[in-house]
Amino acid sequence: MALRFGLSTVVVGSVLGLTAYSAVLAKEARSAQPLAAIEVIRDAGVPTMPAPVRAESSQKIQVSNTSATADLNKASAEPKIYPAGTRFFDSRPVRAVKTIEMVVTAYSPDWRSCGTYADGITATLHHVSTNGAKLVAADPSLLPYGSLLTIPGYDAGKVVPVLDCGGAIKGNRLDVLFPTHEEARKWGVRKIKVTVWDYADGLPRENPRKKR
Repeated sequence: MALRFGLSTVVVGSVLGLTAYSAVLAKEARSAQPLAAIEVIRDAGVPTMPAPVRAESSQKIQVSNTSATADLNKASAEPKIYPAGTRFFDSRPVRAVKTIEMVVTAYSPDWRSCGTYADGITATLHHVSTNGAKLVAADPSLLPYGSLLTIPGYDAGKVVPVLDCGGAIKGNRLDVLFPTHEEARKWGVRKIKVTVWDYADGLPRENPRKKR
């Protein structure tokens, strides 16, 4: 009786063991993903992890990383290095192109300088407060709108943009803007050499009427 019970126990244990092992195999088989069921499209240099699919599905999955590639290329682009002493305007490097001797006067945005046009808006539709109210009126046929200048004695010699014009500003004449009429009068009339600058990054100059 004891022997029969012992054999029965062994048999039952073996059956249970085989059943558990079979269940494990069946679970692994269900969770396995057939490689033929996944197609991954990779852009150059960007690794892509395949998305999980159900084992019974044979539908192919395409993964596109166009935007990810663009972001990676942008992030990995090496910054340009400019020589020491390079000047910048609007976060872009500039280089001196030429110097011109000009008669430079000054004006204020009120009626005493602008008359009926004293609305606070320049010829390029910028407000007079643009660039910290440091800008220039010039003859567009000589210095197109958006030209960059340094004028000795004005704005500590910083680069300033041409954003305005004037009826009396023709040829080699400039008008520099001051916040008040009193400051403009203190400037007076000066005949000085003005430096013309251009962007040194190889990119085109933006339309000054568009950016404001």
